[in-house]
Amino acid sequence: MKRWIAAAVLGLSLAGVAHAAIDTYEFAKEGDRERFRELTKELRCPKCQNQDIADSNAPIAADLRKEIFRMLGEGKDNQQIIDFMVDRYGDFVRYKPALNAKTALLWFGPAGLLLGGVVLIAVIVRRRRVQRADIPGTLSLDERERLDHLLDKTKND
Repeated sequence: MKRWIAAAVLGLSLAGVAHAAIDTYEFAKEGDRERFRELTKELRCPKCQNQDIADSNAPIAADLRKEIFRMLGEGKDNQQIIDFMVDRYGDFVRYKPALNAKTALLWFGPAGLLLGGVVLIAVIVRRRRVQRADIPGTLSLDERERLDHLLDKTKND
């Protein structure tokens, strides 16, 4: 009886997976199949936002895969397909957006923040060194010699 219950629970838990859509496309050339894989891995699902359209089960990702297949059948090259997707969905649809005025902050922002942090740390360290030198508790060279002389006198007495 326990086996039947375990089988039923397993069957019900896998029911959601059984409904996942599997796209099957017939390509004229093996090169088109490879291009299809590259393009679907390179483009981001507009709904999921953290998955490429190859791995997403969202309806819009399925539509984008169909659109890519159609364009490949029309003989369009990868750049034309990517340009179409960017025109339609914006730069966000690409995992690696092109470098332009709109995406410059995205490309150089992290390096700028890192450089700014290094400069800030350097300024803080430099200020602390200057403050330590200005502390009145430190003795000048003349004062140290005089102190050494006085300490020598007390040792001899």
